[in-house]
Amino acid sequence: MHKFLLALLGLVTLSCAAQEDPRVVLGDERFEEYLPLLEGRRVAIFSNQTGLVGGGEQHVLDALLEKGVNVTAIFSPEHGFRDMVDDGHQIDDSVEPLTGVPILSLYGGAGGVQPTRESMDMFDVLVVDIQDVGLRFYTYYITMCHLMDACGTCGKKVVLLDRPNPNGHYVDGPVLDMSLKSGVGHLPIPAVHGLTLGELALMAQGEKWLEAGGNACDLTVIPCLNYTHQTLYELPVRPSPNLPDMQSVYLYPSLCPFEGTVISLGRGTDKPFQQYGHPAMEGYYAYSFTPQSMKGATHPPLLGQECFGVDLSTLPKEEIFAKGMDLSYVIDAYTILKTEGQEMGFFRRFFDFLLGQRWVRTMIEEGASADAIRARWMPDVEAFKELRKPYLLYAE
Repeated sequence: MHKFLLALLGLVTLSCAAQEDPRVVLGDERFEEYLPLLEGRRVAIFSNQTGLVGGGEQHVLDALLEKGVNVTAIFSPEHGFRDMVDDGHQIDDSVEPLTGVPILSLYGGAGGVQPTRESMDMFDVLVVDIQDVGLRFYTYYITMCHLMDACGTCGKKVVLLDRPNPNGHYVDGPVLDMSLKSGVGHLPIPAVHGLTLGELALMAQGEKWLEAGGNACDLTVIPCLNYTHQTLYELPVRPSPNLPDMQSVYLYPSLCPFEGTVISLGRGTDKPFQQYGHPAMEGYYAYSFTPQSMKGATHPPLLGQECFGVDLSTLPKEEIFAKGMDLSYVIDAYTILKTEGQEMGFFRRFFDFLLGQRWVRTMIEEGASADAIRARWMPDVEAFKELRKPYLLYAE
């Protein structure tokens, strides 16, 4: 009896341990929840190379076709559908070579960033399955919003298969001033919004941020299971060409602002979004890298020039998390170039669009610290966190 009780206790302990650390189940794995919504309907998908069912090897397109779903169109975002092309590269409409399904590019296709009326006539239900990284200036959610607008106007249903946000454990950065709305900022949200695409879609619709307004689309979100906002979900495939691993994904909020400056953030190297530098920083740092033309970065900034700066590729993730969206790197580079008399032209107009507020650049130019800048945006962050609560699908 004593041995039986010990064995039973051991089974209970193992069961509890399993419940404490269950596998995250992605929305696209929950076929029983969404296949009935697709039965007998013409289906379009919005996805790319990240749309792997459960993070495995089978793409959602192939899985749906295998299950007899009538997939009539594919909408693709920046970087394309299965193959990843350079950031900002215009992509034409095409045909998916493995299945023959038409690919309608929303990054340079017939309608530009907007789906055409003809493309909207090709389907009844839109399935969204794409991996975002939780940043206001990451373009996938913007394409999703354009599609939701069009679906609302045309009376189409949207089924969103949710995925974790790898930066979903915090909220940080300035909230977008809508006078700076652009292709890298579409909604009045912080730079690091902390929402999954499903939550963001619900919030955009609930707050009437979408252009369709009263013509809100019929939206169903299939949530993940066993996920909370404190779950550190590691991506099984790179979400875009220059985010090759989790280090780059975690540093992306702090280093992406360099896109609006003269500084290289490592595009054209094996460590994009994990380092920064400039030729004029020689003498301040011994570390250097030289951007080269390569797949995903054929024309990187400062191509062929040796850039001296900082390597963040081994920075512990706990330190990255503690810093949040850290503008000290931009301030460091600006201070050095100012010392060298090269601060004129350091900031490009694109910087304001990325940060979403004009006062951030002004404060840096006036010598403010990263902490002082954060203190200014934090009241807006706290207000946003309250505003988003009704739309959260997962525990904070």
